[in-house]
Amino acid sequence: MSRRFAGAGRVVRRRLLVAVPILVLTSIGMFALGAASPIDPAKQYAGSAAFTANPEVLAQIRANWGVDDPLPVQYLRWIGNLLRGDLGWSTSRHEPVASVIAARAGWTLLVVSLALAIVLLASLLLGALAAYRRNGIFDRTLRAAAYAVEAMPVFWIGLASIAVFALALGWLPAGGLTDVTASGTGFGDVAHHLVLPVLVLAISQAPWFVLFVRDGVADSLRDDHVLAARARGLPGRTILFGHALRTALLPFLTLIGTHLPELVGGAILVETVFSLPGLGGVTVQAALGSDFPLLAAITLLTTAAVLTANLATDLAYAAADPRIRLDA
Repeated sequence: MSRRFAGAGRVVRRRLLVAVPILVLTSIGMFALGAASPIDPAKQYAGSAAFTANPEVLAQIRANWGVDDPLPVQYLRWIGNLLRGDLGWSTSRHEPVASVIAARAGWTLLVVSLALAIVLLASLLLGALAAYRRNGIFDRTLRAAAYAVEAMPVFWIGLASIAVFALALGWLPAGGLTDVTASGTGFGDVAHHLVLPVLVLAISQAPWFVLFVRDGVADSLRDDHVLAARARGLPGRTILFGHALRTALLPFLTLIGTHLPELVGGAILVETVFSLPGLGGVTVQAALGSDFPLLAAITLLTTAAVLTANLATDLAYAAADPRIRLDA
């Protein structure tokens, strides 16, 4: 195992050489969008009071924020603040951006993690079974359902689930993190409220994974080592999960890393539909209110998470296949 991961440090350094320019370009793009906005940040900060505010007061706000400085100066100052942990001031939330993200990122991470765990387990099981009984009733039904769900927008699935399971049947809450009368965030109350949004997010993201596993396992079942295992008389369960599925896991790991941005985007929509206190609601609010400091911070955070997931995918390759050497 230690020899297999001997080149992990080299892989991390190579990924950093790619990640740093990507993050810099992303930051430049977000800053350029904010600079090109016709919205006056001083008036945006003042809100309705800007209509009656003294122009000298607005000018003083601009001077304090340095928005009249040349763009390169503003960008370097913004980057310097980012490196010191100062993400700026959210004009839509009227509080530091760091506080907004710190208070809500955990809930988004929880929803994404739970949904991803459900997607992985369900897709591995359902995809493998469909491949084992290829072109059977279960396989055809599963593929038809996957194609149908893939065509449905995630917000539509969320609204339909609320209409059925919350309003019509009354089984689950329609939104929020706790009941209105709750005085805190108890584990049982939070878990009850997260069931529907987590399942909606998982169902909306599952088709790609299910179909990918199904096709990968179906191809693996025709490999020589799987056919040899079948010829030796090994049980079907051992052949399916011990040989064919394991071979199909390597490309499946790549799908996890590349699909993370869509999963995060789906989480933002799900949190908005179900009124969850994650990054979804504040992202929509920031977009509608042209809150570029908050949008820039969330974009950079998401980009860093995707780059980290791609690095974890490379390391997982080495863990899943002993033939892969990271130092090669």
